[in-house]
Amino acid sequence: MKVVIIGAGVVGASIARVLSQYEGLEIHLLEKNADAGLGVSKANTSILHPGHEDEPDKYPLRAKLCIKGNRLWYQWTKELGIPAKWPGELMIAVEEEDMKVAEHYLELAQRNGVPGVRLVDHDELLKLEPNANPNAAGALWAPTAGLLSATMAAPALVENAVENGVRFHPETEVTGIKIEKGEVKGVETNRGFIEADIVINAAGLYSDKISKMAGIDYFTVHPRKGEYFIFDDDAEPKVTKIVHQTPTPITKGVYVITELNGGLMIGPTAQDLPEDAKEDTSTTREGLEFVWEWAQKLIKELPPRSMVIRTFAGLRPEPPDGRWIIDAYDDPWGFINAAGIRSPGFTSAPAIAYYIVEELIQGKLEIKLTRKSHWNPYRRALFFKSLPPEKQNELIKKNPAYGRVVCMCRGITEGDILDVINRMKRMGVKTITLDGIKMRTWPMVMAGTCQGSYCRIRIANIIARETGTPLWKVTLKGKGTEYGIGDIKVLLKEGVKENAE
Repeated sequence: MKVVIIGAGVVGASIARVLSQYEGLEIHLLEKNADAGLGVSKANTSILHPGHEDEPDKYPLRAKLCIKGNRLWYQWTKELGIPAKWPGELMIAVEEEDMKVAEHYLELAQRNGVPGVRLVDHDELLKLEPNANPNAAGALWAPTAGLLSATMAAPALVENAVENGVRFHPETEVTGIKIEKGEVKGVETNRGFIEADIVINAAGLYSDKISKMAGIDYFTVHPRKGEYFIFDDDAEPKVTKIVHQTPTPITKGVYVITELNGGLMIGPTAQDLPEDAKEDTSTTREGLEFVWEWAQKLIKELPPRSMVIRTFAGLRPEPPDGRWIIDAYDDPWGFINAAGIRSPGFTSAPAIAYYIVEELIQGKLEIKLTRKSHWNPYRRALFFKSLPPEKQNELIKKNPAYGRVVCMCRGITEGDILDVINRMKRMGVKTITLDGIKMRTWPMVMAGTCQGSYCRIRIANIIARETGTPLWKVTLKGKGTEYGIGDIKVLLKEGVKENAE
């Protein structure tokens, strides 16, 4: 049986990994971008939500799958070598009346079966998080909340899926879905036709467009923008817990977290954009000022603005009424939507994948699947900086490239970059990009104090050398984002002869 999954974000990649556990399936994972995880999954808060913020009566699937996904990530991050930590979360009641909101979420936690959630008063709040606002009334404490490397998640999932037989097709955009006699027959792409018995739509912001191709057009997805600040790794003070305000009807609130790389991050906003703004990742003065103002209410002191090293914005898909569209259809038979997966979609991704396989493919479509006797859940990922000194010395003796530091801020070596490039090639990535390397390194390269001003050109030169690509054709994230601009060939003394002629 042939299965096509459209979209290699964290949801599509999770579905591919779960399906790779079964025999007799030819699985194709399609992604219009140059690499996995370059869309919605790339820019978010990286939080694994505990599952106490969804109304079980209104959003039963979100409530159930968030909790299951949170638990699955404990296992998946270990199997896939994705950096993660579990500091727990404090939903801070800034004013006394906010405690009533916190009490509401305590009730939801109890109804949803989230373990360990409880209210804490002002004094206990400051014991749990000494950097919290000293004037806050109290908080709701959720110990199962976590953080993971969101940028690494989708590429890691796809690497493991490919190791288990999935075929990855980057730079492959779906242009149509072929349906005959009420059944799916395959997908048309910019690279040709791919036969399929089942098509799973996990196209994120564009999942409504893909769904319409199959004749399922009862919903639209619009983008919701979130803007963030990132501080230098050395900026103080830092929080030890995940901290955010009591939620509003449209947002879980502004968060203050200490990233896995060690830097403080604050955000996001929640600005609804029109349907045609699905590529608008610009930041705004108004949005960033909103984030700054709210973060000041959550902790006793923010680092100075001079310690900010980056601002950015991410987009997340917002479906009608906030409801995920996860379903299999009789007409056309074989088409499955995993559309409009808004927050807590990242947390829920592993659980969404199992739901689609067990409840929709095996259940609703009545397709019998047999598990493989041998399936490898593990991904080999070497992080040089994480090794003890004696192991680092041994590695340098075997491969001197590990002794050449490329990124001074984060201590990433040429050996790390070469390892990532080789893994990208094995995974099936056709265009090795700077962002593709950035997403797979740990700590994350080009993301420290200098934001790549030292290391980016060095990494670009390594990509050019290892792939035979002219330096001026190396890209940030695919065609149209070339790193070299202008007469770089002349500066490099390449192409000078033909220019003179």
